[in-house]
Amino acid sequence: MKLITFSTNDGRPRPGVLEEQTVIDLSAQGYIDLLSVIAAGTLPAANGEKYALDAVRLLAPLPNPPRVFGIGLNYRDHAIESGMKIPETPVVFLKLNSSIVGPDAPVVLPHNSKEVDYEAELAVVIGMGGYRIPAAEAMRHVFGYTIVNDVSARDIQLATSQWTMGKSFPTFCPIGPSIVTADEIADPHKLDITLRIDGEVLQDSNTRELIFGIPALIEYLSSITPLEPGDIISTGTPPGVGLGRTPRRWLKPNETMTIEIDKVGLLSNPVVAE
Repeated sequence: MKLITFSTNDGRPRPGVLEEQTVIDLSAQGYIDLLSVIAAGTLPAANGEKYALDAVRLLAPLPNPPRVFGIGLNYRDHAIESGMKIPETPVVFLKLNSSIVGPDAPVVLPHNSKEVDYEAELAVVIGMGGYRIPAAEAMRHVFGYTIVNDVSARDIQLATSQWTMGKSFPTFCPIGPSIVTADEIADPHKLDITLRIDGEVLQDSNTRELIFGIPALIEYLSSITPLEPGDIISTGTPPGVGLGRTPRRWLKPNETMTIEIDKVGLLSNPVVAE
Protein backbone atom coordinates (compact mmCIF):
# COMPACT_ATOMS: atom_id res chain seq x y z
CA MET A 1 0.00 0.00 0.00
CA LYS A 2 1.21 3.50 -0.85
CA LEU A 3 0.11 6.11 1.68
CA ILE A 4 0.21 9.81 0.91
CA THR A 5 -0.79 13.24 2.11
CA PHE A 6 -2.58 15.33 -0.52
CA SER A 7 -4.70 18.41 -0.99
CA THR A 8 -7.39 19.44 -3.45
CA ASN A 9 -8.60 22.90 -4.40
CA ASP A 10 -9.48 23.71 -0.80
CA GLY A 11 -5.83 23.37 0.21
CA ARG A 12 -6.60 21.16 3.20
CA PRO A 13 -4.04 18.38 3.75
CA ARG A 14 -5.61 14.96 4.14
CA PRO A 15 -4.31 11.38 4.27
CA GLY A 16 -4.87 9.04 1.39
CA VAL A 17 -3.97 5.89 -0.48
CA LEU A 18 -2.38 6.01 -3.91
CA GLU A 19 -3.47 3.27 -6.31
CA GLU A 20 -1.97 3.73 -9.79
CA GLN A 21 -3.46 7.06 -10.97
CA THR A 22 -6.19 7.22 -8.31
CA VAL A 23 -6.09 8.83 -4.86
CA ILE A 24 -8.44 7.53 -2.16
CA ASP A 25 -9.27 9.93 0.69
CA LEU A 26 -8.93 8.37 4.17
CA SER A 27 -10.16 11.36 6.14
CA ALA A 28 -13.78 10.12 6.22
CA GLN A 29 -12.57 7.13 8.25
CA GLY A 30 -11.61 9.46 11.09
CA TYR A 31 -7.90 9.81 10.31
CA ILE A 32 -6.81 13.41 10.72
CA ASP A 33 -3.42 12.88 9.10
CA LEU A 34 -1.01 10.13 8.11
CA LEU A 35 0.58 10.11 11.55
CA SER A 36 -2.76 9.01 12.98
CA VAL A 37 -2.87 6.19 10.42
CA ILE A 38 0.57 4.99 11.51
CA ALA A 39 -0.28 5.29 15.20
CA ALA A 40 -3.43 3.18 14.72
CA GLY A 41 -1.23 0.11 14.29
CA THR A 42 -3.18 -1.47 11.41
CA LEU A 43 -3.36 -0.64 7.73
CA PRO A 44 -6.49 1.27 6.76
CA ALA A 45 -9.13 0.03 4.35
CA ALA A 46 -8.76 1.73 0.97
CA ASN A 47 -12.24 3.23 1.19
CA GLY A 48 -13.22 6.83 0.62
CA GLU A 49 -13.82 9.52 -1.96
CA LYS A 50 -11.66 9.04 -5.05
CA TYR A 51 -9.74 11.62 -7.06
CA ALA A 52 -7.66 11.43 -10.20
CA LEU A 53 -3.98 11.80 -9.33
CA ASP A 54 -3.58 14.74 -11.70
CA ALA A 55 -6.41 16.57 -9.90
CA VAL A 56 -4.64 16.69 -6.50
CA ARG A 57 -1.38 18.03 -5.12
CA LEU A 58 0.91 15.57 -3.37
CA LEU A 59 2.47 16.91 -0.18
CA ALA A 60 5.14 15.44 2.06
CA PRO A 61 3.53 12.14 3.09
CA LEU A 62 4.46 12.69 6.74
CA PRO A 63 4.85 16.44 7.35
CA ASN A 64 4.76 16.10 11.15
CA PRO A 65 6.95 13.17 12.21
CA PRO A 66 8.00 13.17 15.86
CA ARG A 67 11.63 13.28 14.65
CA VAL A 68 13.74 12.92 11.52
CA PHE A 69 16.96 11.09 12.37
CA GLY A 70 19.73 11.44 9.80
CA ILE A 71 22.54 8.91 9.56
CA GLY A 72 25.85 10.19 8.27
CA LEU A 73 28.65 8.37 6.44
CA ASN A 74 26.67 5.13 6.20
CA TYR A 75 28.07 4.06 2.81
CA ARG A 76 31.78 3.22 2.89
CA ASP A 77 32.62 5.00 -0.38
CA HIS A 78 30.73 8.11 0.72
CA ALA A 79 32.78 8.30 3.93
CA ILE A 80 35.96 7.95 1.85
CA GLU A 81 34.95 10.64 -0.65
CA SER A 82 34.08 12.96 2.26
CA GLY A 83 37.57 12.51 3.70
CA MET A 84 36.18 11.07 6.93
CA LYS A 85 36.87 7.96 8.95
CA ILE A 86 34.72 4.88 8.35
CA PRO A 87 32.35 5.00 11.36
CA GLU A 88 32.40 2.27 13.98
CA THR A 89 29.17 3.62 15.52
CA PRO A 90 26.25 5.19 13.62
CA VAL A 91 26.72 8.93 13.08
CA VAL A 92 23.38 10.50 14.05
CA PHE A 93 22.04 14.01 13.57
CA LEU A 94 18.55 15.53 13.35
CA LYS A 95 16.76 17.40 10.62
CA LEU A 96 14.20 19.88 11.97
CA ASN A 97 10.58 19.43 10.89
CA SER A 98 10.55 22.99 9.54
CA SER A 99 12.82 21.75 6.73
CA ILE A 100 10.26 19.24 5.38
CA VAL A 101 8.68 19.72 1.95
CA GLY A 102 6.98 17.36 -0.45
CA PRO A 103 7.45 16.20 -4.04
CA ASP A 104 7.83 18.92 -6.69
CA ALA A 105 8.24 21.61 -4.01
CA PRO A 106 11.19 23.95 -4.65
CA VAL A 107 14.40 23.55 -2.69
CA VAL A 108 15.49 27.08 -1.84
CA LEU A 109 19.20 27.93 -1.78
CA PRO A 110 19.76 30.24 1.21
CA HIS A 111 21.76 33.41 0.66
CA ASN A 112 24.07 32.59 3.59
CA SER A 113 25.37 29.33 2.12
CA LYS A 114 27.41 28.88 -1.05
CA GLU A 115 27.86 25.10 -0.78
CA VAL A 116 24.47 23.37 -0.89
CA ASP A 117 24.63 19.65 -1.64
CA TYR A 118 22.23 16.84 -2.59
CA GLU A 119 21.96 13.45 -0.83
CA ALA A 120 19.65 10.66 -2.00
CA GLU A 121 18.52 8.42 0.87
CA LEU A 122 16.20 5.53 1.68
CA ALA A 123 14.17 6.43 4.77
CA VAL A 124 12.50 4.10 7.26
CA VAL A 125 9.22 5.06 8.94
CA ILE A 126 8.70 3.57 12.40
CA GLY A 127 5.33 1.98 13.12
CA MET A 128 5.29 0.41 16.56
CA GLY A 129 7.50 2.39 18.91
CA GLY A 130 9.80 0.93 21.49
CA TYR A 131 12.79 1.32 23.78
CA ARG A 132 15.91 -0.83 23.56
CA ILE A 133 14.68 -2.84 20.60
CA PRO A 134 16.98 -5.78 19.76
CA ALA A 135 18.17 -5.95 16.16
CA ALA A 136 16.51 -9.35 15.83
CA GLU A 137 13.10 -7.75 16.45
CA ALA A 138 13.71 -4.42 14.74
CA MET A 139 11.92 -5.08 11.45
CA ARG A 140 8.65 -5.66 13.33
CA HIS A 141 8.82 -1.96 14.19
CA VAL A 142 9.04 -0.76 10.57
CA PHE A 143 5.84 0.67 9.14
CA GLY A 144 7.22 1.46 5.72
CA TYR A 145 9.73 3.25 3.53
CA THR A 146 10.02 6.54 1.70
CA ILE A 147 12.62 8.75 0.02
CA VAL A 148 14.46 11.64 1.68
CA ASN A 149 16.75 14.13 -0.02
CA ASP A 150 19.10 15.14 2.81
CA VAL A 151 19.92 18.54 1.34
CA SER A 152 22.92 19.97 3.19
CA ALA A 153 24.63 23.36 3.40
CA ARG A 154 28.16 21.98 3.68
CA ASP A 155 29.80 25.27 4.70
CA ILE A 156 27.34 25.60 7.60
CA GLN A 157 27.36 21.87 8.45
CA LEU A 158 31.14 21.53 8.62
CA ALA A 159 31.79 24.82 10.42
CA THR A 160 31.16 22.95 13.69
CA SER A 161 31.06 19.35 14.89
CA GLN A 162 27.25 19.50 15.11
CA TRP A 163 25.48 18.94 11.78
CA THR A 164 21.80 19.65 12.52
CA MET A 165 21.73 23.35 11.62
CA GLY A 166 23.48 22.92 8.28
CA LYS A 167 20.87 20.33 7.33
CA SER A 168 17.76 22.15 8.53
CA PHE A 169 17.24 25.24 6.39
CA PRO A 170 13.65 25.53 5.14
CA THR A 171 13.01 23.10 2.23
CA PHE A 172 16.15 21.02 3.02
CA CYS A 173 14.17 17.83 3.68
CA PRO A 174 12.12 16.79 0.64
CA ILE A 175 10.18 13.60 1.44
CA GLY A 176 7.95 11.41 -0.68
CA PRO A 177 6.09 10.94 -2.82
CA SER A 178 4.52 8.22 -0.63
CA ILE A 179 5.21 5.85 2.22
CA VAL A 180 5.32 2.31 0.85
CA THR A 181 4.24 -0.11 3.57
CA ALA A 182 6.75 -2.70 4.74
CA ASP A 183 4.81 -5.65 3.32
CA GLU A 184 5.48 -4.32 -0.20
CA ILE A 185 9.27 -4.60 0.08
CA ALA A 186 10.72 -8.02 0.84
CA ASP A 187 14.27 -6.81 1.49
CA PRO A 188 15.04 -3.09 1.90
CA HIS A 189 18.75 -3.92 1.71
CA LYS A 190 18.55 -4.80 -2.00
CA LEU A 191 17.21 -1.60 -3.53
CA ASP A 192 18.82 0.41 -6.34
CA ILE A 193 19.15 4.11 -5.46
CA THR A 194 19.88 6.81 -8.03
CA LEU A 195 20.02 10.61 -8.07
CA ARG A 196 19.97 12.64 -11.26
CA ILE A 197 20.24 16.36 -11.79
CA ASP A 198 18.68 17.45 -15.08
CA GLY A 199 19.03 13.88 -16.29
CA GLU A 200 22.72 13.44 -15.38
CA VAL A 201 23.34 10.49 -13.03
CA LEU A 202 25.37 11.68 -10.02
CA GLN A 203 24.59 8.95 -7.47
CA ASP A 204 24.04 5.31 -8.41
CA SER A 205 24.26 2.57 -5.78
CA ASN A 206 22.30 -0.08 -3.90
CA THR A 207 21.20 -0.23 -0.28
CA ARG A 208 23.18 -3.48 0.15
CA GLU A 209 26.17 -1.13 0.55
CA LEU A 210 24.90 0.32 3.86
CA ILE A 211 27.47 0.01 6.64
CA PHE A 212 24.79 -0.14 9.34
CA GLY A 213 21.62 -1.86 8.13
CA ILE A 214 18.14 -1.00 9.29
CA PRO A 215 18.04 -3.46 12.25
CA ALA A 216 21.35 -2.11 13.56
CA LEU A 217 20.14 1.50 13.25
CA ILE A 218 16.89 0.77 15.07
CA GLU A 219 18.73 -1.10 17.80
CA TYR A 220 21.24 1.74 18.26
CA LEU A 221 18.77 4.63 18.23
CA SER A 222 16.30 2.88 20.53
CA SER A 223 19.09 2.04 22.98
CA ILE A 224 19.32 5.78 23.67
CA THR A 225 15.84 7.19 23.08
CA PRO A 226 12.48 5.42 22.78
CA LEU A 227 11.36 5.37 19.16
CA GLU A 228 7.87 6.68 18.46
CA PRO A 229 5.31 5.87 15.75
CA GLY A 230 6.09 8.08 12.77
CA ASP A 231 9.77 8.62 13.53
CA ILE A 232 11.77 8.77 10.29
CA ILE A 233 15.25 7.31 10.00
CA SER A 234 17.03 8.50 6.86
CA THR A 235 19.62 5.77 6.40
CA GLY A 236 22.44 7.68 4.71
CA THR A 237 23.56 8.58 1.21
CA PRO A 238 25.76 6.70 -1.25
CA PRO A 239 28.83 8.19 -2.98
CA GLY A 240 28.57 10.82 -5.66
CA VAL A 241 27.61 13.88 -3.61
CA GLY A 242 28.93 17.29 -4.56
CA LEU A 243 31.26 17.41 -1.56
CA GLY A 244 33.15 14.37 -2.82
CA ARG A 245 33.64 15.52 -6.42
CA THR A 246 36.63 17.25 -8.01
CA PRO A 247 35.85 20.03 -8.56
CA ARG A 248 33.13 20.13 -5.93
CA ARG A 249 29.65 20.31 -7.36
CA TRP A 250 27.08 22.45 -5.54
CA LEU A 251 23.41 22.92 -6.36
CA LYS A 252 22.51 25.79 -8.68
CA PRO A 253 19.22 27.61 -9.35
CA ASN A 254 17.00 26.21 -12.10
CA GLU A 255 18.26 22.64 -11.74
CA THR A 256 15.97 19.72 -10.94
CA MET A 257 16.95 16.87 -8.62
CA THR A 258 15.32 13.49 -9.13
CA ILE A 259 15.79 10.52 -6.80
CA GLU A 260 14.60 7.05 -7.73
CA ILE A 261 14.63 4.06 -5.38
CA ASP A 262 13.52 0.67 -6.62
CA LYS A 263 10.03 -0.27 -5.35
CA VAL A 264 9.81 2.96 -3.30
CA GLY A 265 9.23 5.60 -5.95
CA LEU A 266 10.56 8.76 -7.55
CA LEU A 267 11.01 12.11 -5.80
CA SER A 268 11.68 15.23 -7.84
CA ASN A 269 12.35 18.79 -6.67
CA PRO A 270 13.43 21.93 -8.54
CA VAL A 271 16.13 24.20 -7.14
CA VAL A 272 15.58 27.96 -6.81
CA ALA A 273 17.49 30.88 -5.34
CA GLU A 274 16.28 32.62 -2.19
